[in-house]
Amino acid sequence: MFRSFHVMEAGQSRVVMAMRRDTGISLHSQGTSRATKTDQETDVTDRPLIGITMGDPSGIGPEVIAGALQHRSLYDGMRPFILGTVKDMRRALEVIGASDVVKAIEAPSDAAGKPGVIEVLSAGGFEDTLFPVGELSARSGAASHHWVETAARMCLAGEIAAMVTAPVNKEAWQISGSRDLGHQEVFKRLTDAQTVYTMLVSGKLRCMHLSTHKPLIEACKFVTTENILVATRITNEAFKDWGFKSPRIAVAALNPHASDNGLIGDTEAKEIRPAVEAAVAEGINATGPHPADSVFNQALSGRFDVVLVMYHDQGHIAIKVHGFEESISVNLGIPFIRTSVDHGTAFDIAGKNKADATSMVEAMKLGTALAARKGIA
Repeated sequence: MFRSFHVMEAGQSRVVMAMRRDTGISLHSQGTSRATKTDQETDVTDRPLIGITMGDPSGIGPEVIAGALQHRSLYDGMRPFILGTVKDMRRALEVIGASDVVKAIEAPSDAAGKPGVIEVLSAGGFEDTLFPVGELSARSGAASHHWVETAARMCLAGEIAAMVTAPVNKEAWQISGSRDLGHQEVFKRLTDAQTVYTMLVSGKLRCMHLSTHKPLIEACKFVTTENILVATRITNEAFKDWGFKSPRIAVAALNPHASDNGLIGDTEAKEIRPAVEAAVAEGINATGPHPADSVFNQALSGRFDVVLVMYHDQGHIAIKVHGFEESISVNLGIPFIRTSVDHGTAFDIAGKNKADATSMVEAMKLGTALAARKGIA
């Protein structure tokens, strides 16, 4: 199952404190086993090159990456390398009790993608920087910001096929002097995208967010016919690229009971329904507005392929109640592939071998599938 992303605050370690387990991940769509190939060079170049940012080195990012890469079948479909530091990946391996070799590389193209060898591109000159474990740190914020921007630039330059991100800490970015609030702001700045959208995924539940990092009062103001129509178009295009012939898009209501025909607000009549009608007129298979207290269950039953939600918590709560550990995210509206874990830096359990790597496994799996143009299941 494929899942989604959003950066949480450091203390929310309940995301990752579930029992550690072998999920038996395999990329079924990858076809014939790579082991059957005889030309090793062809084997390397056939697998998409995936850049994985280490996240905040003071948090659980290094550990969940190290843990995820113990699932050797992931290497069947990708050539992963880490943007971070060799020393912190070695520390993470010690924490989880793994014996992989950590190897420094000079360029993304140097990555061979061999199971048991974790290749690290030490970008930004942070190899000699000491990062405190389990504490908020401006040094960690500066490093994690640099790795995210470097990976995004590599994607834009065509050096890598996709990027997968471990969690960063927004406060650490702020005290390091960054003007970017989070990942999305970096991507928006680098690509001049009007809006960078986040879609959370957990199993068959997929929630495309009209907005994310807005105060609720501002998020409600953002629910306009124009904004909804643009988001619906982008969702439709993305799902078609992923193999859906006519994506079934459910547009959620904003007000309780979809306003009960105007008894509880008029946003549905004035903004949401006109957007749905305009989308349908363009040939998009959109319906709504659907009451938010029932639309997610309908999506899980197979009625819809994706739900366009009106604000952050409307989608995040549904996803995390349905499948908290497995949830991941993918960004829409940018010209490259980025998937991510759906948990935070969890400073309180960093370095204690309590972090669950499930979300990182799923983020790698989805990033690989999209990079290989296998779509989203």
